[in-house]
Amino acid sequence: MAGSLHASSLPEVLHSPGPSPELGAGADLYGRLIGSWDVTVYEYPQSGPRRELQGEWHFGWVLEGRAIEDVFIVPPRSQRTASTRRESNRYGATLRMYDAARDEWRITWFNPVNLVRSDLIARRDGDGIFQEGATEDGGLQRWIFSDIRPESFRWRAETSMDGGKTWRLTVEFLARRR
Repeated sequence: MAGSLHASSLPEVLHSPGPSPELGAGADLYGRLIGSWDVTVYEYPQSGPRRELQGEWHFGWVLEGRAIEDVFIVPPRSQRTASTRRESNRYGATLRMYDAARDEWRITWFNPVNLVRSDLIARRDGDGIFQEGATEDGGLQRWIFSDIRPESFRWRAETSMDGGKTWRLTVEFLARRR
């Protein structure tokens, strides 16, 4: 009985109605993404043709409004089966925490389906968001939110294995607000 009480209260203690006042103006960087989005995903493998997939992405304030958590799901829940290909299967989460002293966001993304994790630092880039970090195999990665509008945005991931001299587009998401 006690286990069910804790399980049912998790959304109540995790989710927040909005940002903590402690965040100040820094909260607006990701705050404009709060809500649910349908996404078209384009994967660009090193060998082979581009793959197009569908997904969903949900953003919300958590932990007394001190962080934003998002959950990214490909394929969307309505299309998931026991035989979903592991290669393009994403059901992961990102925790985004604002560091006001440095005016940057610290990000940790993880996908337990494939045991992948990334740590990045994010900053405003004009009207967009630029996130950068290292890959698990020693390369560099950057994730870029651009063309952010109330009803849509573009997100792309690029990697570099030569210290940033050249970059390769690995995946791109086109999001539409639900």
